[in-house]
Amino acid sequence: MARAHGAMGEPLAALDAFTRAGTRWIHLVDMDRAYGRPDNHELIGAVLQAATVHVQVGGGLFREADIDQMFTLGATRVVIGPRGAVDDTLVKRLVARHGTTRLAAGTDGKDGRVAPRGARGARGGGATGILDLTAQELATRVSRLGIRTIIYNEVTRDGTLTGPDIQGAQQLAALGLDVIVSGGVGSLDDLRAARAGRLAGACVGRALYDGKFTIAEALACLS
Repeated sequence: MARAHGAMGEPLAALDAFTRAGTRWIHLVDMDRAYGRPDNHELIGAVLQAATVHVQVGGGLFREADIDQMFTLGATRVVIGPRGAVDDTLVKRLVARHGTTRLAAGTDGKDGRVAPRGARGARGGGATGILDLTAQELATRVSRLGIRTIIYNEVTRDGTLTGPDIQGAQQLAALGLDVIVSGGVGSLDDLRAARAGRLAGACVGRALYDGKFTIAEALACLS
């Protein structure tokens, strides 16, 4: 995972290091956009232009024009944020335009409810911003519209290295969807648990930057 935030050289350096290590997919998140700050579309574009591997882009993408822009810049797959995924009309248009394989839906959750990043209550405090539906209900809705890939993140685990919510992700996978679990991956055992749980993948961020394991080790344990 490369996070688009700060100086341009940082995500580009991460892209180069991850690519050299043998990764085939990069999960690129614009954390500024996700939390309602000015976005980093120029930086995102630079990373996508430099990439020689598949890049999945997410982070606060719920407006049609912004999602279309990510494809124009060169994204392989774009993650529709929860605030966009609840809009059936929007999802239908995007699926018709870009196809089912190039889109994923983000189902950020807190205590079983959908809680988009950047919304008050997403990581504590009041309930403002937490949507009135469960991650499973949202996944069911988008699957009926053609979405096959779900990025499931339990936001209270994001960046904690305490392990992802495998059980919650499995509940979504039981719907017949390809589920990539995110948030909290801190060890190779977490990756093994995702594989044992028959999940489609796992997003890894802080664990790589903190040196908990290498990409080579991650690929070896999943091979």
